[in-house]
Amino acid sequence: MRAAVLEQVGRVRLVDVPDPVIRRPGDALVRVCLAAVCGSDLWPYRGRESFTPGDRMGHEWIGVVEEVGTDVARVRPGDLVLAPFAFADGTCLACRDGLFTSCPDGGFWGGHHDGGQAEAVRVPFADGTLVPVREAADAALLRRLLPLTDVMATGVHAASLADVRPGSTVVVLGDGAVGLCATLAARRAGAERVILLGRHPERGDLARRMGATDLLAADDPATVGLVREETGGGVPAVAECAGTQSAVDLAIDLVRAGGTIGSVGVPHGVDRVDLYRLFRHNITLRAGVAPARRYLEPLLADVLTGRLDPSPVLSAVLPLDAVATAYQAMDSRQAVKVALQP
Repeated sequence: MRAAVLEQVGRVRLVDVPDPVIRRPGDALVRVCLAAVCGSDLWPYRGRESFTPGDRMGHEWIGVVEEVGTDVARVRPGDLVLAPFAFADGTCLACRDGLFTSCPDGGFWGGHHDGGQAEAVRVPFADGTLVPVREAADAALLRRLLPLTDVMATGVHAASLADVRPGSTVVVLGDGAVGLCATLAARRAGAERVILLGRHPERGDLARRMGATDLLAADDPATVGLVREETGGGVPAVAECAGTQSAVDLAIDLVRAGGTIGSVGVPHGVDRVDLYRLFRHNITLRAGVAPARRYLEPLLADVLTGRLDPSPVLSAVLPLDAVATAYQAMDSRQAVKVALQP
C-alpha cells in the first residue's frame, strides 16, 4: 500500500510500504476513507520538532474496518469508524478516568506507528480506540466527521478546560483549525460572545461562520486594552490554541480575576508563566493534550443530528497523491486545513 512519510525537512512523499496485518487479537485493519494534515504535522515538517527520516505521517483519519482480531467485539468488518488521534487500551486507570492520551500502553498515529495519511492502518486496541458510526455516509458527512478525530475534539477540550459557561464571554487565541473549532465549541457550550484573536484577517468570514462574534488582531498592541475595557476588566474564560509564548502571555493578560485559561496549543518555545499574576488574582491555568476519545460519542451524535458541522475548517480536499502539495499549502498559509482522500 501507499503511505506518506517525512523524508527530510520540507519533504513529505508517498511511498510503498508493506500492507498492515493483524498482529494481536485486539487489532483491527481499517481502510482509510479520508485523512487530514494537521498544524502539528508542520512542526517536524519545518524542522522545529525532531523526527526520524521515514517517519509515517498523519493522525487525523476515518475509515472502514476490513478485518478484526479474535478479541475484537465492539467493531466489525464494514463499520465506518472514527479514530481519535491517539490509540488506547480503554481499560487502564488513565482510560477509565477519561485520559486516553495518558494510556501507558497507548500511542499516537505516525512516527514508528502507522500513520493516517495512508491507504490503510493497523489499529491496536480496536475496541478501546475506534468509534463506529454505523450510518451511511456520503462525502459531505465524511467531511463533517473528519475534524472530530482531532481539531474539533481539541476545541471542545479547550472550552472544557476554560470552564466556558452559558451566557459567558470567551476569548479564543489562534485562528488555525483548532482555534476555529474552539470557537465553535464555545458557542456549543453556550457562550454568548466569542472574541477570536488571530493573525490572518483573510479568515474572518470563516471565523464568523464558526461562531466568532468579534475579531481582533492578536499582535495589535491595542487589543488587550480594548478587550479589558469592553469586558469590564477581562474575560472569565480564555481558550489558548496556539502554544506559543506570546499566546500564553496574552491569555494571562486577558483573563479576569478568578477566571480560567484552557491551554491546548502544543507548547513550542514556552519557557515561562507569570505565576505571581495567577496567584495574586486567583486565575486558574489548565493545560493538556485533548483526550479526543472521551468526546467522540457526543460529538458524533451532534453531527448526525445536524447540530454540529465543523467541516468548514477543511479548506480543500486533495487526493492522497497530492500530499506534498497539501503540506506546502498549509505551510504557506494558503489553506487552513487540507483533507486527503486515498
